[in-house]
Amino acid sequence: MTKPLIRLALRDWDHLVPVVTGAVRPRAFELALESRDSTPDVLAEPELDGGETSFSRYVLGRARGDDRLVGLPVFVMRGFRQRCVLVRRDSDAGDLADLKGARVGLTGWPDSGNTWTRALLREAGVGLGGITWTVGAVDAPEPGKDRVGQGALPANVGVTDGSLAEDLAAGRIDALMTPFMPRGFFTPQSRFRHLLADHPAAELDYYRRHGFVPGIHLVTIRSEVVRRHPWLPEAVQELFEESKRHWVARRRLLADTTPWLLAGLSRTSEVFGEDWMPYGAGANAAMTAAFCEELHAQGIAASPIDPKEVFTA
Repeated sequence: MTKPLIRLALRDWDHLVPVVTGAVRPRAFELALESRDSTPDVLAEPELDGGETSFSRYVLGRARGDDRLVGLPVFVMRGFRQRCVLVRRDSDAGDLADLKGARVGLTGWPDSGNTWTRALLREAGVGLGGITWTVGAVDAPEPGKDRVGQGALPANVGVTDGSLAEDLAAGRIDALMTPFMPRGFFTPQSRFRHLLADHPAAELDYYRRHGFVPGIHLVTIRSEVVRRHPWLPEAVQELFEESKRHWVARRRLLADTTPWLLAGLSRTSEVFGEDWMPYGAGANAAMTAAFCEELHAQGIAASPIDPKEVFTA
């Protein structure tokens, strides 16, 4: 029997490299894996069977009754957000509480990562309604990204076509929330610094209190494809699980891609055990519930979202 050809589009995450190179192959299907510079819009590309999708946009779609995508509890992008808040190098701010009443730029309003970062502010006692928000690109121009979503923006949220990095440098905003560092950040002359000087310590504290690393993007498959191949979600999850484990094993052997990668791998194993980014609905249940709660608490979702409905076919 001919195996079905499944077309997926994702960004080039390191833990997917074994699939790209062929070191790890699917057993039940043929795979055409496209590497993208940015997150694809699976529903806007009919030639795709699935791909990397924003967690927030997927969850919000399901909450609206849109079941065109089946989400897999395979979070190809996840990470702590304490590192994602930047200020000017000469800023007096040094803690999340210092952003109370501040002017803050961010790269998208309903975005998964920014939802998690705003959750940190709420946890620190910073009211989101007291902040003046500006949504835009870090280094403009950066076309083609939906930064505002489908819902109406709150009255204290504006949108800019300019560069948030330049706004921060010029003092027009006080802080910037971004998962990707501005141009020139990794230089001694950088105009910016992390708000939290020891963000790894803050992230470790977060993990010890919450028990998870926030999920940002997951893998989705079109519902009609799943109807034709009901076994496909499990097969894709197994493939990416094998790829992830293969990648970790290779990095532990060939750790000299950065000067201190081996130390990082060792510390990661000490804190998180064998897998800091587990796949599966059960392993991500607490994180999924916390995310659904934040979407509603921040007003992005009009009604509460049942986390049990997130990973249903």
